[in-house]
Amino acid sequence: MNLPTWITLLRLLGVPIIFYTWDPVDPVQRWVTVALFLAVAATDWLDGYLARKLDQVTDLGKFLDPLVDKLLVMAPLLLLLQQQMIPAGGVFVILARELAIAGWRVNQTTIQGANYWGKAKTVSQIVAIALLMAPLPDPGGQLAQGAFGIAILLTLISGLTYIWPQAES
Repeated sequence: MNLPTWITLLRLLGVPIIFYTWDPVDPVQRWVTVALFLAVAATDWLDGYLARKLDQVTDLGKFLDPLVDKLLVMAPLLLLLQQQMIPAGGVFVILARELAIAGWRVNQTTIQGANYWGKAKTVSQIVAIALLMAPLPDPGGQLAQGAFGIAILLTLISGLTYIWPQAES
């Protein structure tokens, strides 16, 4: 295993730590969890950058990276859903897209990296989750809900980019 793959695995280890640190009642602890979440999420950029820079792009990395990204996104969404801070329908859309695309990728002969829409989806989800987890006053809460709506929209668009070319063949 190379350095970028190890960084991906470290991101995976961050997921249970996010669960452990989350306390929806304590504002300080919420900020700690937001900072941890953003630090762990930043490793997504780092492992991709290093893989390209060091010419260490591998099929294992292309497989693990999106899988770990999905776990990193779904874990805090489940925490927020449990606290009734986000609608279940939005979480369902994100989960359904992720499962559908993961299933679609299993049938592909070559593993492709994420396209522009997939990257935009991931960034929008990370921003929305960070805003939702942060103990923001009311206008910030509205901003967080708006960011979550944008993340859902980009999730749908990015999912369609996988299906659309297939429908034309």
